[in-house]
Amino acid sequence: MKVVLVGNQNSGKTTLFNYLTGMNAKIGNWPGVTIEKKTGKIKGTENEITDLPGIYSLSPYSTEEEISRQFIFDEKPDVIINIVDATAIERSLYLTTQLMELDTKVIVALNMADMLEKKGITIDEKELEKKLGVKVFKISALKETGIDELVKEIDNKEDLKRAIVFDKEIEDATKVFMQDLKTGHSKFVSIKLLEKDSRFEKYESTRINEITKKLEEKYDTDLEEVIATERYEFIEKVKKASSYKKEIKESASDKLDKIFLNKWIAFPIFAIIMFLVYYLSVGVIGSATVDMIGVLTDSISEWTLESLELIGTSEILTSLVVDGIIAGVGAVLGFVPQLIILFLCISLLETTGYMSRIALLLDKLFRRIGLSGKSLIPFIVGSGCSVPGIMGARIIENEDERKMTTILTPFIPCSAKLPIIALFAGYFFGENSGLISASLYFFAIAVIIISAILMKKFIFRKTSSTYISELPEYKVPSPKYVLKDVFDKVIAFIKRAGSVILLCSIIIWFLLSFSFKMEYGVDIEESMLAQIGNKISWIFYPMLGENNWGAAVSAIQGLVAKEQVVSSMAVIAGLAEDVEEGAEIFAKGTAFGSFSAASAYSFMVFNLFSAPCFGAIGAMKRELGGTKKMLKAVTFQTVCAWLLAVVVYQIGSRIEQGVINMANVLVGGVIFAIVFVIVIRQLVKKDSECASCPYCDSCKK
Repeated sequence: MKVVLVGNQNSGKTTLFNYLTGMNAKIGNWPGVTIEKKTGKIKGTENEITDLPGIYSLSPYSTEEEISRQFIFDEKPDVIINIVDATAIERSLYLTTQLMELDTKVIVALNMADMLEKKGITIDEKELEKKLGVKVFKISALKETGIDELVKEIDNKEDLKRAIVFDKEIEDATKVFMQDLKTGHSKFVSIKLLEKDSRFEKYESTRINEITKKLEEKYDTDLEEVIATERYEFIEKVKKASSYKKEIKESASDKLDKIFLNKWIAFPIFAIIMFLVYYLSVGVIGSATVDMIGVLTDSISEWTLESLELIGTSEILTSLVVDGIIAGVGAVLGFVPQLIILFLCISLLETTGYMSRIALLLDKLFRRIGLSGKSLIPFIVGSGCSVPGIMGARIIENEDERKMTTILTPFIPCSAKLPIIALFAGYFFGENSGLISASLYFFAIAVIIISAILMKKFIFRKTSSTYISELPEYKVPSPKYVLKDVFDKVIAFIKRAGSVILLCSIIIWFLLSFSFKMEYGVDIEESMLAQIGNKISWIFYPMLGENNWGAAVSAIQGLVAKEQVVSSMAVIAGLAEDVEEGAEIFAKGTAFGSFSAASAYSFMVFNLFSAPCFGAIGAMKRELGGTKKMLKAVTFQTVCAWLLAVVVYQIGSRIEQGVINMANVLVGGVIFAIVFVIVIRQLVKKDSECASCPYCDSCKK
């Protein structure tokens, strides 16, 4: 028997699915789209259950809604379990009224009713069942109560007589339509014909069109509006008949929102929280765990090297295993400790309900540049690593917004880019290294905003730029769910990114170890990689002022992992054992001895904005939906990086040469900053109509 779970986002649907399947679900993608689907078997039964994407209706306003409706029509499930969030019952029951129009058996699982009761509101599930005409079971997916009775009902063949939602004229029209239609779910299709849903035009006929026209004349308005209004009127009647309220003190969530959504302190609190997330994942704890993994990898490498030499393995094979395979796996494992902590922090923010508040806080600015508040989440995750940040863009419903976020997320300075910034800023700018490092972060923010504005104007013109969400109650995270969520994300990262980095590490090893005559162990200047670097070094001339093959090769190796840019420079300079000594890497006579402050800054800019590592490129391909789109995105990122680096070097080198005065550059920078601020203020100015701002002047919230 086929069973599907249908419900709003944040309704507890995934928690219930994990409990029903024992968390042994198969995860894949819906054909042609990047939204994940989960399928498994209900424990102790042969019933197959599929977790549909979180949706608010079966009208085709998003990819998720289209997928859900198509699945119900094409796959013909036997039972639909509709998860209804009791704390937002008006919103949840709108979808329920649509599901009631289907031929499929519907069971309503009233979730989180216990949380509602803490607010003094009680829902009588038997009365609700009577008013809807479908079976209703009160459950708690988090506390795992009431679920056994729900599972037993799946095999029950009996079904109740469903309630009448619309007035007599609408109901009579649907009965006529149902007689003419030769299709499943005829009641649902009839309603869609009244709403003039273009996806059901093939069912239209002269008789249907005549009836629709008469109804429009009677109501003197659009029938879609009439139907939506009558749904809400029905829901209001059902709610009044099945629930009652008693006086209760202000809830904990309401008290917390007075702090976390306060007009004056919301943003400072957000900044502190995100600083702590970054500090824990990438700072002290993250660095300590990375060092531990590094020591472990070195130990494995040394042991493997000694073991292979002991059994007489050839030098080439030994180098391949130690310098290629183990080094590649070590690069992947180097990300994992930081990712675990980062995913843990993000998961805690999500499950407590605070992440929804973050998205709402920054929605106003993001809407103006073609994104929404949800884009903030991938950007936050991307500060640790671009791969999970890009993967996080799938939470965005609008396709164009999702693609824009995917392309812009790698511009966020991730932890892998920090070694490049630290090396160059520390050596070339000395006491001002902190200011230079900070300037790159502000540079990245400005580039993201300007790029989004340009993309919205010339490429992605169909962005909805709207973020509507009902804030969920604050909840105590479930340790089981959080750990499972972190585990799944880490495993996904290792599988999707680790394999790419491993393969590319082996390729880099091969190119550095052999000449084009296939001679092993040649001087690095005669290696294939050096020869390739000499062929492409002209590309870097406008940003470096010279043909530097070492810089070209290092930038290419950054495709494997950005922090390997520094490692590559150390190897090329003949100082692989001491990566941190900038004085030695940039010493006169080495491949990088001709670097200046201007070329150093431009090289940092290029590596900051150019195509990300192969792991992130692989994630972009997956999220954008194809190789061609991924190549276009990578080209945009690299061209943008090249242009910015060239401008930086050309200005910086002229300052060094005394051709232009630093004061003139500062004046120009101030003018640009003023113009930039004016533009941003125009973008976030008060809307003419009340939008989704939680504390706008119109509604005084």
